[in-house]
Amino acid sequence: MWTAIAFALLALISLPGALASGNVVVIVAWIAQTFLQLVLLPIIMVGQNVHSRQTERRDNETHSAVMAAHRETQEILRELHARGSK
Repeated sequence: MWTAIAFALLALISLPGALASGNVVVIVAWIAQTFLQLVLLPIIMVGQNVHSRQTERRDNETHSAVMAAHRETQEILRELHARGSK
């Protein structure tokens, strides 16, 4: 997030020049090409990292639950085979 703040401050350095031009195309270009690209890219990357960690945690929990169910099923099957062989 610090990167997004740093890039926002960096982008704001060129804002007075864009506004002083009075040209709508220059102002829109500053917003689209300078501010949005510099600020939104780090924010998107942070969001992807957070999402990735959440997904990994959920996958690990699911794996643990499936493995516990598998162990329980194996135990039940061993017990059934033991009873069936008597």
